[in-house]
Amino acid sequence: YESVAYRAELEQAARKPGLVVRKEGDVEAALKSADKVIVGEYYVPHHAHASMEPPVAVADVKGDKAEIWAPVQSAGGTREDVAKTLGIPQENVTVNVTLLGGGFGRKSKCDFALEAALLSKELGAPVKVQWTREDDVRNGFLHTVSVERIEAGLDKNGKVTAWRHRSVAPSIASTFAAGAVHQAPFELGMGLVDMPFEIANVQCENPEAAARTRIGWFRSVSNIPRAFAVQSMVGELAHATNRDQKTMLLELIGSPRILKLDSVKDLWNYGEPYDSYPIDTARLRKVVELVADKGGWGRSVPKGHGLGIAAHRSFVSYIATIVEVAFDDKGKLTVPRVDTAIDCGTHVNPERIQAQMEGAVIMGMSFAKYGEITFKDGKVQQGNFDDFPVIRIDEAPAVTNVYIAPAGPDTPPS
Repeated sequence: YESVAYRAELEQAARKPGLVVRKEGDVEAALKSADKVIVGEYYVPHHAHASMEPPVAVADVKGDKAEIWAPVQSAGGTREDVAKTLGIPQENVTVNVTLLGGGFGRKSKCDFALEAALLSKELGAPVKVQWTREDDVRNGFLHTVSVERIEAGLDKNGKVTAWRHRSVAPSIASTFAAGAVHQAPFELGMGLVDMPFEIANVQCENPEAAARTRIGWFRSVSNIPRAFAVQSMVGELAHATNRDQKTMLLELIGSPRILKLDSVKDLWNYGEPYDSYPIDTARLRKVVELVADKGGWGRSVPKGHGLGIAAHRSFVSYIATIVEVAFDDKGKLTVPRVDTAIDCGTHVNPERIQAQMEGAVIMGMSFAKYGEITFKDGKVQQGNFDDFPVIRIDEAPAVTNVYIAPAGPDTPPS
């Protein structure tokens, strides 16, 4: 596996037709008749979770019984896998879940607990297995690599009349089924087929991509490349038409409405019933307006500073963020301030929501600024925080604000 060569493969696939997973209108004709076509191609590399505590587990296997202590995100899955691996009944397996020390999806897979169980069975004694940081980074279930290509056609008035989005990425399904080359419905439903813009001609495609390593869940999963690509394209369109980015974003979101996606087969919708959790563009508009008001969109900023805005529906919540970035005379990038508005419906613990949003800022900044897992000769090239760093406290935003939108009386929790 060679990352550089594989990136080129994905880029070539994104420039050719792929499996159509959403189709409204006639994109091909609309692009051909457009006054101008803007093309954006966005690459997201593999990411490793790099949780504070690397995988660790204690196992005590005695005969046909096993007890596990581990920071797993799926106790039931761990119990099932341990029983299957050892060939014992599930009811004979006890799983004690410890504090995660950070999970982010990595610890939904319990390979480290299975390792401890097999060793304990072999040795006939309790065994603790502690992975090193290098073990973790080089042998995890990585966030998928991805190329997102978007072509947007504009008429002579600068209105977007066509939108074609091709998403090319190895699927998590490949971890469970050999030969899976298309993304699963749950991945397609994270910002691709559920894209909420009010455009007459929309087509989403999913070209083939074979996995070259283990792919797993990673915080917000396929929303990472989709939100990055779609919202970056909004900025490109605003720039191309000499318009304010927030104005461009709201125009694309369009009128307050419930999105109808009749052309989408097997819409996942985060596992929630669509009648209770529809895609409501009024709520997306609301968080854009809220963060723009509270975050001071359009405010004066010092020389070398700039503001960006983005909005996305993720896990049936609606989020909008303004980021202030700054470059000094030496080209060093810093982020002085981040403002985020979220509408997650009826909520109980606002401090927990705030912590999630603040944590997302830190993790997102880490991977935007530093994080890239690369392969050469089939091996991961990184191993620890010296070559796969996360941002340190002195790089974190000085100001991080979170605004929770009030929920309507009948709005279910996300």
